[in-house]
Amino acid sequence: MAKRYDRAYFERWYRDPRTRIHQRAAVERKVHLALGAAEYLTQRPVRTVLDVGCGEGPWQPILKRARPGLRYVGVDSSDYAVRRFGRARDLRLGTFGQLGDLGLGGPFDLVVCSDALHYVPDEEVRPGLQAIAGLLGGVAWLEFFTAADAIAGDFHDMKRRPAAFYDRHLRAAGLVHCGLFSFVRADFAPGVTAFERGRCPGRG
Repeated sequence: MAKRYDRAYFERWYRDPRTRIHQRAAVERKVHLALGAAEYLTQRPVRTVLDVGCGEGPWQPILKRARPGLRYVGVDSSDYAVRRFGRARDLRLGTFGQLGDLGLGGPFDLVVCSDALHYVPDEEVRPGLQAIAGLLGGVAWLEFFTAADAIAGDFHDMKRRPAAFYDRHLRAAGLVHCGLFSFVRADFAPGVTAFERGRCPGRG
């Protein structure tokens, strides 16, 4: 059966106490981690955020409380989420692979893709990551899980890919990993320590 990101989906995974996998406190910690990483690495306040695969946009109110005046744009493929929260939280309809065609503007100080990339079809990963690199003016916080990770939750249409798959596509997009799901563009990476970039001699 085709997967549908409808109201029933969000009720099951985000609100039903018997099945939900996202706790508000955990989401708050993620938001503050991403925000702190971006501001530490760029040495300036985050003023613009793009949230890719945002669902109902739960990051938006947390970010707005933490940084009043911040501009937030969310993108998701769920007709339901965009119809219900689009106006209040500035959500746009679109898939990961369509990011480069949505006219999102940018650059963004922080680009977020939380718990979504491992559901993206293979053919959309490369164009989506390239679009993120093009929209990025600071730090990308890309939380994803590989075939080697022990996880719980929604396995329907999850792509259990090896870590090497993501490494290859991230490198092709010019995105450099610098710890805790944080990535920067290759032209920003010289400002990040060699250890954080994984470029230490003898490190295997």
